[in-house]
Formats: sequence, structure tokens, C-alpha cells
Amino acid sequence: MGGRALPAELLLRGGRVLREGRWEDVALAVRGGRIAAVGPSLDSLVEPETVVEELDGRWVLPGFHDSHVHPVQAGLEMNQCDLTGLSTLEEYLDAIESYASANPERAWVSGGGWSMDSFPGGVPDASPLDRLLPDRPVFLPNRDHHSAWVNTRALEIAGIDARTPDPSDGRIERDASGNPTGALHEGAMALVGSLVPAPTSQDLTDALLTAQRHLHSVGIVGWQDALVGDGLGMPDSLPTYIAARDSGALTAKVVLAQWWDRDRGLEQLPELVVRRALAAQAGLDAASVKLMQDGVCETHTAAMLSPYLDTHGRVTDNRGLSFIPADALAEYVAALDAHGFQAHIHALGDRAVRDSLDAIAHARATNGASGLRHHLAHVQVVDAADVPRFAELEVTANIQPLWACLDEAVEVLTLPFLAPAAREQQYVFGSLLRTGARIACGSDWPVSDPAPLLGMHVAVNRRSPDQPTDAAPLLPDEALSVAEALAGYTTGTAYLNRLEDSTGRIETGYAADLVVVDHDILGPDPTVLGRTRVTHTYVDGREVHRL
Repeated sequence: MGGRALPAELLLRGGRVLREGRWEDVALAVRGGRIAAVGPSLDSLVEPETVVEELDGRWVLPGFHDSHVHPVQAGLEMNQCDLTGLSTLEEYLDAIESYASANPERAWVSGGGWSMDSFPGGVPDASPLDRLLPDRPVFLPNRDHHSAWVNTRALEIAGIDARTPDPSDGRIERDASGNPTGALHEGAMALVGSLVPAPTSQDLTDALLTAQRHLHSVGIVGWQDALVGDGLGMPDSLPTYIAARDSGALTAKVVLAQWWDRDRGLEQLPELVVRRALAAQAGLDAASVKLMQDGVCETHTAAMLSPYLDTHGRVTDNRGLSFIPADALAEYVAALDAHGFQAHIHALGDRAVRDSLDAIAHARATNGASGLRHHLAHVQVVDAADVPRFAELEVTANIQPLWACLDEAVEVLTLPFLAPAAREQQYVFGSLLRTGARIACGSDWPVSDPAPLLGMHVAVNRRSPDQPTDAAPLLPDEALSVAEALAGYTTGTAYLNRLEDSTGRIETGYAADLVVVDHDILGPDPTVLGRTRVTHTYVDGREVHRL
């Protein structure tokens, strides 16, 4: 005979719970951090110590997971000179002046988050910064962290002038005489960025916790950090994560993608193995490795099969940058696969995508079916011939849905400079799913807003939440359904992070990773996604956000 059911520690009732793709008018009980019961009446599980949350008709979803995010970097920017959320030069300068005045003890003004579409041609120059801060160096990466805005003082300290050559993996923006104008792209950023005082360990901890609070506020219960190590000017955050885990301050479920130094080769593999073990001792998963294969379309550094066009529509000799030669990439991915690492490859242009798929195919052929969940991040342009290869090779498309619209970055800074075939292959989410590929959704925050509901809005509508409903969508045949977009932020990323048996679903026995929202996102109006707010977030049944 069975005994009386144990009481719930938390009971959510009076709302609608998403199960098997449908809303159910049921209550949800949590015990020991897991979903203990879901049913129409669970009042028998309520005892004096039970926390009862009356939902007043709101909707309960599985908690969201972000497949590609940079929380420590985002938190540092939030805690420094934060330009995200601003959109004009005047707003940027006001924020920079306020930060500089409030922090006179800081030798450098750093932070970032400006948008390329705020400047003519997507490129800022030093002159407004020079007028504002002529004697204090300024280094401000943009939102995608592929370019930086600097003033003349910073260039002087770095010794950059007309005689300074471009690094092999980057470009110094110059005037007609060859003088640097105040923008640095890709590897050229390090010429100045390496001189900015490194954040302290306390700065990094504060940044992680600032970011975690924000991610929880938009319903994110877990993520894959896409750059853990010394790379792209970021200090190593592995000790930060370990300390936060040990202290109990880390409430999210995280996977750490260790940085692959593109200036080194296989000699770094033993170091990654040691760091993976160190993380595992603290209960953290660092069995992913981030390889950065190319840049971005806006700066013409994404690796393309066809050359970029110039401002007059003429073919140039520029096909973008491959940071790792294709044959070396294949060798590295095969070695990582053999050592049990999941490859997380930044591949934005169609040539980078093809080279990355080829590398994974080589790993599969060399090592056999390892079951490792290799994935390509961003995949902005995918040649039609390569779309079915994702499913064939069991490669997940790690997509950032918020970018898949005709905003200024796409319409003004990207499409006019791409070959005609590439313009028709932008963010082909629908095609990937139709050919059987898996998708996982993320934000690349602080590159773009981390709110999954905003990303879902664009995935479904192919328009920005700020655009009117009659605005032209970007390739509408590539849109996802709400259910498909939601799966990308729940089961898709849980699978990618090897957590599909414990989170991402509302099922008895699964972790009580839950989000409560204030609108019915499955209703007839798909634009409601952009207006929906997260009112509660729970991780393992613990409330980590309340509106």
C-alpha cells in the first residue's frame, strides 16, 4: 500500500501550464527542486510550510536556455560605460561623459555596446571622442565585439599611426592618407585592447552576478558561455565560475565553452583537458571548445564563397577572413572529438559554414560516430547545398533569431555587399528544420538583447518587435512556428548542453526550471511575443526573479 504523498515545497496554481504543446488548467507542485506532480487539484499536497503562488491566470512555460552567450563580458559592460540600449551619437557621448565624470579614478574609459547602424557606413571615428576626452584614452567595443571605437589618445598610447601595418586577422580603419581614424576591426582591436587595465577578480565576479540577475529576469535558467579563457581581450572567467559555484552564488545551469587560441595549434589540447577536469571537480561542465572561424558580414570579415561587392555593386577581391585554415580546422575538430570535446564553431559566412561542416565530417570519418553534439553558431549565410548537411552530420544549428529581420544592420550594412545568391540564404531556419536539422537558440549577448521572447518574436515574424506589422519580413518562408522557436530555447538548447533528460520540459521528475509569463504566446496573434513579460523565473524550484 502506498503512503500519503509528501507535501509540496512550492505550489503554482491558478494558471495554465504548457504540456505536450497545449495549455492545461492544472497546478504544479515542486519538491526537492523537481516537479513532483502536475494535476487539476493538488491542494492535498499543501501544508503550512508550502509556498503557494497564485498565478491569477498567467501562463507557465519551461525555463529558457541560451545556447550562445557571454555573461561575464556583458556584466562588465553593464557595470562600466554601458552603451547598449542607446542608438544615436549624441546618446553615446552623453553616456560616455557621464561615466567619465563619475569614475575619475579609472585611467581608461571602457565598456561598450554601440551599434554600427548609428554611424555612416557603420564606422565611427575618433573626432567626437577627442573633443570630449582629449587626454584620457577610450576603448569601446561595439555590440558584436568585432570592432572597437577609440580616441586619438588611445591610438597614441598604442603607437598606432599611418606606418602601423594591419594585423593578419584584422584591419585598422584609415583615411585617404593612411592615418588611423578611430575604428579597429577584429584582431586589430587587441592593439589597443591589450593595454586596457584588466578587470580584477572581484570585477569579474560582480559582472557574472550582474549578468545572471539580468538573464534570470528574462526567463533564462541556463546557458552555454561561448568564450571561457583568454580570448578577444577577455580575461579567463573559469576561476570566476568555479568560485561562484563553490559559494552557491551561481544559480543557473551552465556549460562552459573553452576558448581555442587561433594563433596556436594542437599543443593547447592538453591544457583544455586539464581545465575540463578542474571545472568538473567544481561540478561544472567545460567539455565544449569554442573555435572562431570567421568575422561578421557588416565589416566584410565573414568568410564567403563569393566575393563581397563594393558600394557601387562591383565585385571586389575580398571574400572575408578565415581565422583558421580549412585543413587545420579539420585536424583540430577531429582531435577535439577524439578527446571527448564538443566543438562550438563561430561560422557566420557560407564559406565558414562549409569549412566547418567539412571539419566535422572529417572528425566523424576519422573517429566514428562519437555522439558528441558539435554545433555551428550564427550561420547567417548557408549555401543551399550545405543546408541538408546539418542533419546528415548530426550538427546542431546554434542560431541567434533576433538577427533574422530587415533591420539596418542587414538592409544597409550587409545585403548590398553580398552576392545575389547569398542574399537569399540569410538565416535559413525553416529550411534547416525541414531537412531534419536540430536547432538551438541563443542571443550572443551582449551583442544583442538576451530576451528569448524577443528572439522568438523575430524567429516567428521575421520582423523586429520595433517594426510595424506591415513591414517587409526577411525571407518569410524561413520563419518558425511559435512551438518550434520555443523548442529552440528549451529542449533544443537542453539537448545541446547534454541536459535533455533533466530540464527543458514540464514533466514529473524534471527540474523545476520554470517561467511564468503574462500573455498567451500560443494564441492567434504571433506579435504578442514582443509584448510578453516574464513575471517569475524558477531554477530548481527556487525563485530567482519576480517582476
